[in-house]
Amino acid sequence: MKLLTAFVSCTLLAFTAHRAGVDMQINHALSVDSLGACQGVSFQNGRLFLYGDREVGMIREYKLSGDSIVYCNKEYKLTLNDTDLINHPTGLAVHGKMPVFIGNSIRLNAEGTLWKAVIYSVNWEGLLKTGTLDDNLLNTIEDDACIQGTRPEYVQYKNKWYVATADYGGKANEVRLYDPALLAKAKKTSEKGVVMKKFTCSPWVQNLHWVPGKNMLVLIQNQIEGRKWRFTFLDLEKSLAAGTEQVIKVVDINERPDELEGFTFLDNTLKGIAVSSSRKNNANMMEIHW
Repeated sequence: MKLLTAFVSCTLLAFTAHRAGVDMQINHALSVDSLGACQGVSFQNGRLFLYGDREVGMIREYKLSGDSIVYCNKEYKLTLNDTDLINHPTGLAVHGKMPVFIGNSIRLNAEGTLWKAVIYSVNWEGLLKTGTLDDNLLNTIEDDACIQGTRPEYVQYKNKWYVATADYGGKANEVRLYDPALLAKAKKTSEKGVVMKKFTCSPWVQNLHWVPGKNMLVLIQNQIEGRKWRFTFLDLEKSLAAGTEQVIKVVDINERPDELEGFTFLDNTLKGIAVSSSRKNNANMMEIHW
């Protein structure tokens, strides 16, 4: 009995240490211009896409070069017929050959109590080829299932891929999982079958990032409204089962008082890049320890 108790205790201790072992630190800060306020970052097949809200919403393409990134002289304007369409991009969901979605969170009043959230289904390869949304906008979906804003990201749950999104506000926040096939054809996310699962989460979520192979979802957050960096690692399956976030680890980067906006892992889960809305030091190379 004593041996069994000791074995269980050691197993639980090892499990807890593994689950709580993640840590993050900034290795190198870079200043990237011509984005306006950077709103997020996506890493795809060796290419790095930073998106922001300059005079129009836009995406710029970069490549890694040691501890730095180099602009590839490729810029994609989120305009339609020369009109700014996705003026405040807040999420880019890309996974394999599945539909590609870009989020737009629009503040309707100064208090931030009224929002309009829209998700756009786009021809991603067409956008990269022509540089605008002309002939590449497939569908416009009102995210009326949201509470405050939208930030689409692909996640895997029970061997199926979903589009996750989350709210930004100070209360009643949720993470919701949308069926991508139904979402791509919907006019509103409140339509039957689009929302598959959801759970409540902590406030000030600027973006989401899926951790491949670890069943973890990272909430990319501010510690207070619009300020200070926070990364909250969640167990996705347990969170969906419980109906509220099940936290593995919260990592606060207290030396950065600005507004964290996005994060992505790079070639593996040991290195990443975090972006902020600041004009300087807005792209930060990070090291992750598990």
